[in-house]
Amino acid sequence: MRIRHAAGAALLVASVVPVVTAPPAAAAAAKYADDFNGDGYRDYASYVFTTNNGGGVRITFGTADGPGTRTQLITQSSTGVPGSDEADDMFGDVRAAADLNADGYADLAVTAYGEDVDGREDQGSVTILWGSANGLSGGTSVPNQGAKVADGRFGVGLAAGDFTGDGKQDLAATSAGKTYIYRGSFTRTGVTGAVSTLAKSGFSARSLTAGRMNGDSSTDLVVAGIVDAPNVFGTDAWFVKGGSTPASGKTLRLTTDYADPQKGVIADFNKDGYGDIAFGTMMNANYKGQVTVWYGSSTGPATSARITQATSGVAGTPETNDRFGSSVSAADINGDGYKDLAIGVPGEKLGDQADAGAVHVLKGSRSGLTGTGSQWFDRDTAGIPGTVQWNDNFGDLTRLRDTDRDGYADLYATGIAADSLRLPGTASGVTTTGVSSADADVIAGMLQ
Repeated sequence: MRIRHAAGAALLVASVVPVVTAPPAAAAAAKYADDFNGDGYRDYASYVFTTNNGGGVRITFGTADGPGTRTQLITQSSTGVPGSDEADDMFGDVRAAADLNADGYADLAVTAYGEDVDGREDQGSVTILWGSANGLSGGTSVPNQGAKVADGRFGVGLAAGDFTGDGKQDLAATSAGKTYIYRGSFTRTGVTGAVSTLAKSGFSARSLTAGRMNGDSSTDLVVAGIVDAPNVFGTDAWFVKGGSTPASGKTLRLTTDYADPQKGVIADFNKDGYGDIAFGTMMNANYKGQVTVWYGSSTGPATSARITQATSGVAGTPETNDRFGSSVSAADINGDGYKDLAIGVPGEKLGDQADAGAVHVLKGSRSGLTGTGSQWFDRDTAGIPGTVQWNDNFGDLTRLRDTDRDGYADLYATGIAADSLRLPGTASGVTTTGVSSADADVIAGMLQ
């Protein structure tokens, strides 16, 4: 499809001159970044395939007991949404939620990184879908401040947060290997705030993770990307400190493999008041996989640790195609104040069944994440329904969320050959007592 944006957004060396508009009427910001209808319950936004793979977003609305039965499907054919539903657009495959216009309803930024624009294949587009009492309604295009090139894939990396520390939600998006921060001035009629550009020589940004790592009030951004410079090859994580002028910080090598980096998760695993980031790199070492934890401090990320299935206390053995770290998710499972980490290992071979899959749960502690007291779940675990089967890929996607609001995060894990599952969290950890089936689309819709 072809998208044309309104004139008046002239790109400067590092920013776009903001256009002054009247502020929206005062309203309390949404309590949750993903409460799209403002009822006080978190909602679930998942990507769904459409007939031609143009893509769409299915919203499952939350209730006091977790995911409800009311849903909403939005595509580029929906009323008020820019563009049209075309083959391979991948509309909604990458999503970020925040109350961008501070009206009390969370909004959803979605990408169509396969969008063709003016003949340039896969230039990409980003659209803000607006929250309301009835759910998401209408959409507004975000102007692409990156290079207008084929395969630019605008929005393949997307994150929201108050990156500038001014109390307003901002939006970060990648385009053609660079990252752009759109400063909070979002309305249904347009995006008019200044735009900051983040770029490094030899580094191509791919995924974005937002959170607070140094204890101040600004949201920090961690950019993961591919390094392809003379005599340097691999995948790096680049810390960008939030503030009135986002500042470049440290870089950490995640793997020496040329691995398309996955989105990380920021949580306080050692309860020192600073957010830590965990990245899964399932392609590491011929797809044996690993998880890298970069611990926060008053100056941002500091020490780091690597976790594999060779780590003391972690079940299993690193094997080719295990894909340890295919997904990571963090929350407090046992209510002790330390964030815990779920790690998917969907390629785990069990018996003679390849790609049967499993899930690890590592407990947070004063020492951070270790193998001490870790838990392991597969289809052979007592209380888990289903049987070990080839290509089940159990744990391909994991999520931790307290959906029943009892103070303990529950473990969600997808499967193919048998049901995706919810395992309750308790004061002693995850339990199979009370395990129940779960909708894989709903699990995918649990935004970190």
